[in-house]
Amino acid sequence: MAAAELRWQQDSQGRTHLCVSGHWTLAMRKPDLQTVLDACVDEAGELPVRVSVASWDSSLLALLRRLLRQAEERQLTLRWLELPTDVERLLQLGSAHPIQPDGRARPGGPLTRLGLLAMDACASLLNAATFLGDICLALWGLLRGQARMRAGDFWLALQQCGPGALPIVALIAILVGLILAFVGAAQLQVFGAQLYIANMVAIGMTREMGALMTAVIMAGRTGAAYAAELGSMQANEEIDALKTFGFPPLEFLVLPRLLALLLAMPLLCAFADALGILGGFIIGAGLFDISAAQYLNQSLAMLSLGDFLLGLFKSLVFAVLIGLIGCHYGLSSGRNAQAVGQATTRAVVSIIVALVIADALITLICTQLGI
Repeated sequence: MAAAELRWQQDSQGRTHLCVSGHWTLAMRKPDLQTVLDACVDEAGELPVRVSVASWDSSLLALLRRLLRQAEERQLTLRWLELPTDVERLLQLGSAHPIQPDGRARPGGPLTRLGLLAMDACASLLNAATFLGDICLALWGLLRGQARMRAGDFWLALQQCGPGALPIVALIAILVGLILAFVGAAQLQVFGAQLYIANMVAIGMTREMGALMTAVIMAGRTGAAYAAELGSMQANEEIDALKTFGFPPLEFLVLPRLLALLLAMPLLCAFADALGILGGFIIGAGLFDISAAQYLNQSLAMLSLGDFLLGLFKSLVFAVLIGLIGCHYGLSSGRNAQAVGQATTRAVVSIIVALVIADALITLICTQLGI
């Protein structure tokens, strides 16, 4: 098999041109382009090239691209005397979209970076506001019976974020109740008031810890799943396909997940409240000999319907935050695996921060109102 050849030749009229011949494949040894060009004695402003190869692959395209750059640097006009059609087509595709340098490589001074940061923040707020508005319109269409949402998607999402989350919610709720009771007992024992462990655990679980810990669990379990699922669909262009066929992605993908969370979160919160109180009873009965009747009476005497409803209200607020933030980051994800992972991470972090801020605001408002 003839090797890859690159040499100067003269035609019948005595004009010199560069001839590319032989087998230009990766397995072949190739001549040095720089050396061949330096041997050119023709200083005219034109570089004729004849490409007549027996076989070729990407190495030929790499040579021709280097030849184009060398001709541009030497201020020579490259003229193809003979070029295979397939090679010409690939060269045209390669030069149709040249790679541009990234303008962000030079961020400038502190004022420029501050301006870019402010612009990114404004763009993020605008995207979030647009997404929230679209969700409100989708919910309004659902209330009017015009939303394009499949009931099967809703029941599947409900099964995933409802019964599927019961084991982990039960475990965390019992442990939180145990911790509250044990920490409180260490202080109440000084005053001989161990019976009031039931009061502390009951009020702490129903007003704060039941809803908040359930929401944190659902943020890592369901919020991350929503962001990853929708991000993968965005990367695989499935969402673009839905738009092409006329299916609104928000109504078709987001509404079932959001409604499933709104239905499941209050039930999970009540479940966590009950198991948290049970965890406190384990500490009270095991360490301080509090009977079941005493513990139950103290818990019921301390609790009120307002405390229980406040926990359920918080769970609804948390459900909205988990669903919206998780789906928003999923739909705004990039189109590769790394972007999906980054969207999932940002979704979980943003959800947890939003949960803590929302819980603090609701508690502050309720304290000012005397609730």
